Amino acid sequence: MRKGSEFDERARAWDDAGRIERARQVADVIAAAIPWLSRARVLEYGAGTGLLGFALRDRAAHVTLADSSCEMLAVAREKIRGAGVANLTALSLDLTADPPPAICFDVVCSLLTLHHIPDVSGLLRTFHGMILPKGVLCIADLDAEDGSFHGAVANVHRGFERSALRGLVEAAGFADVRFQMACEIEKPPSSGRRYSVFLATARRP
Repeated sequence: MRKGSEFDERARAWDDAGRIERARQVADVIAAAIPWLSRARVLEYGAGTGLLGFALRDRAAHVTLADSSCEMLAVAREKIRGAGVANLTALSLDLTADPPPAICFDVVCSLLTLHHIPDVSGLLRTFHGMILPKGVLCIADLDAEDGSFHGAVANVHRGFERSALRGLVEAAGFADVRFQMACEIEKPPSSGRRYSVFLATARRP
């Protein structure tokens, strides 16, 4: 979850070309995986400035952008007002500390958020309770890497082995877990070092 001064301080410069393109690519994969997305109420958790949510806005009935960073949400709200869109809202939410919203969603998605969560199993169980029956969980995150993506940053997972994450998702109560390639991240830019990002989808029975 994007919590604390680090993300607050980076919020105004967050929307660079690489992140915008990454969100577009992931949104394309999500839309292809959920043919009924146009009827769906979507929650993007760890939304930051809402890049993924904005990329989904014309494909979903409504998108809620949820994050714990005040400054990230401030930027997201400015973008919503500037675009004049009615089907995007921003919500301050930290599911590691706050109760889930009173409403449930057809789709819960996240982009590069899960590896920041210490208790992955706990969050997946919370997501299960927030998704309507027959709804879908969409997790886009890093495949297992050697720790170089974040360097010395503590308290992050070094990506995920797909088989291990599948087990956690199934243990949280989801079914039909599927993985596919979503995009790649070159970091630093023009370095030739690429990190793969998967999209995991799963259905709530």
